[in-house]
Amino acid sequence: MKVAIYGQYYQNSTEPIIRDIFVFFNQKNVEMVIEADFLTMLYEKELVKKEYKTFQSNDELDNTFDMMISIGGDGTILRAATLVRNSGVPILGINAGRLGFLAMVQKEEIAVFLQLVLDKKYTISERSLLSLSTFPTIETTEDIDFAMNEISVSRKDTASMITIETYLNNEFLNSYWADGLIIATPTGSTGYSMSCGGPILTPDVESFVITPIAPHNLNARPLVIPDKTEIRLKVTGREENYLLSLDSRSTTVKNDTVLTIKKTNFHIKMVEISEETFLKTLRKKLLWGEDKRN
Repeated sequence: MKVAIYGQYYQNSTEPIIRDIFVFFNQKNVEMVIEADFLTMLYEKELVKKEYKTFQSNDELDNTFDMMISIGGDGTILRAATLVRNSGVPILGINAGRLGFLAMVQKEEIAVFLQLVLDKKYTISERSLLSLSTFPTIETTEDIDFAMNEISVSRKDTASMITIETYLNNEFLNSYWADGLIIATPTGSTGYSMSCGGPILTPDVESFVITPIAPHNLNARPLVIPDKTEIRLKVTGREENYLLSLDSRSTTVKNDTVLTIKKTNFHIKMVEISEETFLKTLRKKLLWGEDKRN
């Protein structure tokens, strides 16, 4: 078996997780190829000593890899997705963060879950993504023009609202007066969109969610649309610029830039183990069914 390893370092919680993963895979003779910057950090912290092969870009991930192990939180998986891209390499998230809707494997269960992976006792959940094109072209979004969670626009350097003209398949939908607007995938429906009142979608739903951020027109509500819909946005406001975000990557955009958002032609594959399904994660993370009276 051959796995790519990518991670983020959190001193108080990550060191034992990293050690457990490396010890397990070395004992099982699993070939590990480590993201170059992550390996440099591991050497600096003296968490590993032996030499490993490294990778730095999407071009180096091919069908010889069985999967990528992401060590961190959900944000780490979103960054891992920018490396995996359209390679088809599945991602398994080891949770060293807090909430963890995507990073499902908890630190207490690493050895058990990794053994299930070696035994191929897992399934693949394919996650849809959003792609972005702009007119005029924004250079900072050309290299990584997709998002796994959401694409959002929001006000920048001002307390004033912005106006977001929104079109679906070239038909006018609404002009949102708000702090911003979120276009979320089913995966992203449990993130920023949910915190702004958007609905939760299961990962296999073929839909996107449009969620306004603090809308002034109070009758504006989150809207679920088919994921084959092409979405076009045009933002205006008192300031010359606004903020455009693709997951955790943000850039400043001039007013009147036209954003076109649609589904990508590839998916990100997430490794799912039966002991930690999406519905079980929802119940656990959102405390559904918990009652302090009991």
